[in-house]
Amino acid sequence: MLNLNTLSMRDRPVGIAVNAVLGVVFAAVLAVTAYAIADTWGGGYWVFGCVTGAVVAGLAVTARHRVWAVAAGLGIAAITVLVAQIGHLPAEPSPATALGLSVLVGSATRTLPPPWAVAAAAGGLAVVAGTWLTGTGTTVAVLNSMAWLAAIGTGLGLRLLDLRRRVVAEQVRRDERLELARELHDIVAHHITGIVLHAQAARIVRRRDPDQLDESLDGIETASSEALTAMRRVVGLLRDAEDAAPATPGPEQLGELVARFTGPPVKLWLPDGEPGWPQEVTSTVYRIVQESLTNIARHAAHAGSVTVEVTQDRHAVTVAVTDDAPPAPARYHRRGGYGLVGMRERVEALGGTLRAGPRTGAGWTVHATLPIEERR
Repeated sequence: MLNLNTLSMRDRPVGIAVNAVLGVVFAAVLAVTAYAIADTWGGGYWVFGCVTGAVVAGLAVTARHRVWAVAAGLGIAAITVLVAQIGHLPAEPSPATALGLSVLVGSATRTLPPPWAVAAAAGGLAVVAGTWLTGTGTTVAVLNSMAWLAAIGTGLGLRLLDLRRRVVAEQVRRDERLELARELHDIVAHHITGIVLHAQAARIVRRRDPDQLDESLDGIETASSEALTAMRRVVGLLRDAEDAAPATPGPEQLGELVARFTGPPVKLWLPDGEPGWPQEVTSTVYRIVQESLTNIARHAAHAGSVTVEVTQDRHAVTVAVTDDAPPAPARYHRRGGYGLVGMRERVEALGGTLRAGPRTGAGWTVHATLPIEERR
């Protein structure tokens, strides 16, 4: 919640400027009030109203976000109403006091916790009611009523604006966390899966053909290096987005992704020519294929073949990843993890649809449609 005591160093000049403007306005109002009372009432009748107005104005300038300052301002205003009525002095609260109360109540409504904000608004309303009940004059009563309404309206408006900013900031943080989770899962998990598969193969090779062990170890080293590079890029995104390496895998890199795949053989079908997809569509296509192959390596390593087909028409890009692994009930249960959730979030964020599930007879299919007509 906004408070002058919690403003950053770069925001403090703004607070100082606001206080300076308020100080000038209050000084001008006090001078005009003193002149008007001296001209109409004569003598020293202006002293009482201007002194109380100066005190309330001082609280408004120096401590308007403090509970005690708001309570003191309201108390002073209430007392001045009674003293003016009993002592036959000019009607109170004076314009300076009314303006000071307006700033105090408005600031309280905006910044204080709800119970204190409601109490401040109620206190201001009580002072306004007192001006009507004591018969201090219609002009003064109307002036104070308008000042109170302006304070409540401004305070509530700014409070709602602050709330909206906090909600937006929280949503941005949430989106960043989700993006990081997707990056960690999509990028790193893929490489870690490759390391595990190479390690499993190395154990088998060691028993059957030790001379071929170096090849499996080379695969582990390559996958580990790629995982480390991916982790560094994700850390770069956390440190400074401008320093992070670009991560926009193009369609041509799908061939490299398939070539690195250590599971069943993959048939890859891509559109002819240069697709020219929007960057977000290109990245999402890559992630869908990457996650689908990772899931196949984990849960369908005994599949005979895998087909990756990417097609395009005027309206959409379609991605279909299909395997022919035999049915396994546990396999489908295990596929309900964060990978599918991340793919669905990416696709739906672009206005597309995603379906994933078992095929009739055997195998599994991931089918995604990404609209592109409006993005060209």
